[in-house]
Amino acid sequence: MSPAGPAWPRLRVLQALWALLVVLLAPWRLWAIKNTQECTWQVVLNNFETVGKKDASDRFVDQEPLYTVDKVFSLLVDAPIDPDETYLGFPYYLKINYSCKGELSIDSCWVGSFYCPPTSFTATIYDAIATESTLFIRQNQLIYYFTGTYTTLHESNRGSERWVRVLANECIKKLCPVHFHSNGSEYVMALTTGKHEGYVHFGTITDGRVSFELLPRQRSVCNGILVVNCSITWAVFIAGDYNLLLLVEIEDPSTRKYFQVVSYDLVSDYLVVLYTIPEFIPDARGLEFLMVLGTESYTNFPMVPKGMSYNPYNNLLFIWGNFLLQSYNSENFIYLADFPKELSIKYLVNSFYGDTAIVTETEEIWYLLEGSYQVYKLFPSKGWEVHVSLQVMQQSSLYAPNETMVTLFYEDHRLYQLVYLIDNQQGRLVKRLVPVEQLLMYQQISTDYLLERQGSHLTLSFTNFCPFTVMRLRDLPNPQIYTRQERYRAQPPRVLEPGGFHSDNSLAVYQGLVYYLLWLHSKYDKPYADPVHDPTWRWWKNKKQDQVRGEGGESVGGPSPDPPSPSPCPGTVFAPHPVPQDYYFYLASNWRSAGSVHVDMASYEKIYDLKAENELPERIFLDKGTSYRFSVFLTAGEPEPLCTVQSKVGLAVVLADPECIEAVVKEKVLVNRNSVLFWVTLSDKRFCFDQGISGHHLMKTSMLLKVVGSSGHCFQNTHQGPRMQGNLMVPVLIGCPPGKRLAFDITYTLEYNRLQNKHYFDCVHVDPEMPCFLFRDIFYPFFLIQDLVTGDSGSFQGSYVLKVVGGGPTLDTIKEYSEEDIYRFNSPLDKTGSLIWTTRNTTTTEDSAFNILSHNSLGIEWLCMENSPCHDTIPHSIFASEFFFKVLVSNRGVDKSTYCDYQLTFQLHIHGLPLSARRAFLILMVSASLIVGLVILYVISCLLSPYVVKVCNVLCWKINNIVAWESYIYSVASDTRAFSNTSGTKSGESSGGISRVVSMVAGENKTDTKETLRKKPIS
Repeated sequence: MSPAGPAWPRLRVLQALWALLVVLLAPWRLWAIKNTQECTWQVVLNNFETVGKKDASDRFVDQEPLYTVDKVFSLLVDAPIDPDETYLGFPYYLKINYSCKGELSIDSCWVGSFYCPPTSFTATIYDAIATESTLFIRQNQLIYYFTGTYTTLHESNRGSERWVRVLANECIKKLCPVHFHSNGSEYVMALTTGKHEGYVHFGTITDGRVSFELLPRQRSVCNGILVVNCSITWAVFIAGDYNLLLLVEIEDPSTRKYFQVVSYDLVSDYLVVLYTIPEFIPDARGLEFLMVLGTESYTNFPMVPKGMSYNPYNNLLFIWGNFLLQSYNSENFIYLADFPKELSIKYLVNSFYGDTAIVTETEEIWYLLEGSYQVYKLFPSKGWEVHVSLQVMQQSSLYAPNETMVTLFYEDHRLYQLVYLIDNQQGRLVKRLVPVEQLLMYQQISTDYLLERQGSHLTLSFTNFCPFTVMRLRDLPNPQIYTRQERYRAQPPRVLEPGGFHSDNSLAVYQGLVYYLLWLHSKYDKPYADPVHDPTWRWWKNKKQDQVRGEGGESVGGPSPDPPSPSPCPGTVFAPHPVPQDYYFYLASNWRSAGSVHVDMASYEKIYDLKAENELPERIFLDKGTSYRFSVFLTAGEPEPLCTVQSKVGLAVVLADPECIEAVVKEKVLVNRNSVLFWVTLSDKRFCFDQGISGHHLMKTSMLLKVVGSSGHCFQNTHQGPRMQGNLMVPVLIGCPPGKRLAFDITYTLEYNRLQNKHYFDCVHVDPEMPCFLFRDIFYPFFLIQDLVTGDSGSFQGSYVLKVVGGGPTLDTIKEYSEEDIYRFNSPLDKTGSLIWTTRNTTTTEDSAFNILSHNSLGIEWLCMENSPCHDTIPHSIFASEFFFKVLVSNRGVDKSTYCDYQLTFQLHIHGLPLSARRAFLILMVSASLIVGLVILYVISCLLSPYVVKVCNVLCWKINNIVAWESYIYSVASDTRAFSNTSGTKSGESSGGISRVVSMVAGENKTDTKETLRKKPIS
């Protein structure tokens, strides 16, 4: 499993031709079902009957209508139309005709005027260009683009809403594709006629938004090259140079028509003529190719240029029409004489891996191997006849007597046809392989053979033009470091059922595990580096084995993950209870696992040690000064002397940009094996590229490995069929490779800071994900360069600039600083007293605005000066103040060791910040006043404590007496009432007696109180 990685300039091969055909047919197919008599599809068919006849054209196109549109679509069983998938494609020029007697489902109104003269109105779609995000079509002179997913094109009820018309006031005569995106945008070009003749509408697609700019900006191309009348026939955009190549037709009334190749720089708005195409085709005089210098002789056939094709990997430019010119610098051209001047090229298809296919107006297919000058005819040819005969014998369903080629395209380095077949009055579309190698082999065998008589019979022998019999690639390094492809291994669960078929439960478990694996992959991209450089580390960091519980309580052996949010799948949860993995393996071995599903977690891992398969990688990424080394082993056909072997077997390495990369080839002749061993080293020269973000803005170039004399003659039989040998083209991308990132090495930073400062104090509330650093300690930061592809992780040894770009006393109050504030808070030139930090390092940037640090720096000292945001931070509790800094680390412009422009933003937690002098003095005064007040209060309390105690005692005594007296009165009164109720006759006497007793007791109490007061001393 290989998840998509960062965005490098992806080669968009023509897998999208299926999607493109679906896009063009789908919206009107449903609409046309309602009235099939009103609309017809038209596909180009060729009629060869009139070719060569008197008073007849050499090129004749007969357009036959096709009515079975819905039946055609029912056969597209493998077309990429799943709405749940994301499909990638690239622009391709394709002409498909669809005519209707009524208006289409798009707004195809006619906008004829004096600058755009109307001809006959038609619903024909002349041009269609599909990018990865947008589809453009040209109908008459109108341009539309489609927004939304491709599947909505099938819905007739809302198809017209999503077609947006652009350049409404322009007369567009052609759409030109741009095969590669750059700077995060895709591009398309529209050529105008009428009032803006000589201009190009340059379209940019960014995040689904389409905008057009009229180029050149100041004046037309005609004015720029100082001619009166001109017309742009074709345009090519070279994204790496931000340059346009224009094929311009010039009409000179006094002389003739001629063509020029004009370069336009989009940055400087500068026009320059690069090359003037000869008026007539050169006379090659039997040569395969001819260098066009202007001194050669010419035929009477006029050169009629129709278009251009450019390969940014090897800088190869083709100008095509009824001829084929090629150039590696857009100024010096070579004429390829193998292509007949009697034919006219309709379009070119480039694989961008060294192969080019040519389709003529008469639907012939030709093939060119880049780096050579031979053009081979594939169809019609003897080799094609042999191939078709063999396919018919095998009863292949991909071939029929009546067929029409819709288009030709490359997919995964192989050439395919999209063909419409008519068999038993039934039509269908098929995608079939064009076996280039087999066709060349059949053609070579059919022409180069010899019949020799041996005795009484003839012996058939074939001539082998290949200069070698064996070619092997050896000593190839592991490919991942150069291809930059991240790979994971995720095998499905083992189903413990007799049938071995997966159930909903097993598929749900598998989905959950894969989801979790990818979730760990995405979560791994964080500022603080994990102690172990592996996204799956969190699965086994505690060395525990947990269980995975499925629906219904079924359990499956598994690791101890940190549960993500949202859940991987509804029916899968990760239990926290550790269980031995061997136990579940034992159950699975005896077919006793609950739920009949077993997961071997050892099969869920990231692959770092992928081995080479004896072939060059699909592409090579080179960072600054890096190299790629391998060897080539060649064996000659027959045993030869030493000098003969060296002269017969030669290896050439062709570099597209020798000023940027270099190749060193060393050879060793193995006489006893009749072989030669070549060691090849491809290296970057360290000065052809500026710094860039990982995987972005890469420079395209290539290396061509070529055995002399092998083009079109050497083949190797493999399990996938014959493969061409001796010509290997590898794209090379110079810059910062994808999958590299800068991370804060918190583990080593803590260890080193503890060692240097002799202590380490973390925050009171410890956060394992973000440890704290003490303000008064010197801060020594360290960083890692993590390679997510190879698993390598090493200390960042380059230079960098550190800036505090935000901060706040809490995580929730962190705010971004402005550019002016960032300068004041970080620059050693600041004079406003706003610095947050400083360092004893004296190295600064060229303008001395910021300090340059490295892993050998003397550390950072925190200042938080008076006008800085961290100055005088008020603590929120009894503990010391703390502050969160948002720190930006970048090596842009200060690091010469890599092409990578590393930028890392992370949060740094600092505690123990001091208060300002004013606030500290105020707190001191308040604290001192409070302490003095407490001391005085203590002294006073000590002096007055005896008197206070005595007064308290008296008060307590009085209170006790009062309480006792009231209790006594209450008790006596109660007894009196009881007595009066029992003896009414003696009430008077008793009452009098009691009254006298109470009076006597009260009098005694008063006397005692007075005596007690007289005895108290007076103080």
